[in-house]
Amino acid sequence: MAAIDPLTVGDLAARSGVAVSTLHYYERRGLLSAARSTGNQRRYPRAALRRVAFIRAAQQLGIGLAEIGAALAELPQQRTPTKADWSRLSSHWREQLDRRIAALQALRDRLDGCIGCGCLSLRACALYNPQDRCAEQGSGPQRLIGPDQSADRSGVSG
Repeated sequence: MAAIDPLTVGDLAARSGVAVSTLHYYERRGLLSAARSTGNQRRYPRAALRRVAFIRAAQQLGIGLAEIGAALAELPQQRTPTKADWSRLSSHWREQLDRRIAALQALRDRLDGCIGCGCLSLRACALYNPQDRCAEQGSGPQRLIGPDQSADRSGVSG
């Protein structure tokens, strides 16, 4: 196979380490695009390897597919992301990751002492959460999730 030959979906799956079904899903979500052969088979440009790597790297950071898709849509003519593109996007994503890390560290530090409603002790709850004041902040473990995360408890989008 010459270096300029397009990749079949099986080739792309083997080279990228991503299942064929996942590649089809990425295509349905608009993250990848393939041309069709005369036999109506998918043919991906070799640049799709870098695009898949970009998607997987972003997912490893906890970035949802919707946000990854929006980032890729900003690229002209669905080109492959460059190092400069990754730097620009990762600086934005860094802020999100820093907030998640801080929230996870706070959760870890409080994990053994509280389930979020106040504490694990009925005797101490009256001290930490009299008249169930945490209920005013919303449902769920308010002491663990905090006020800035009450609206979206999923933590991951997409």
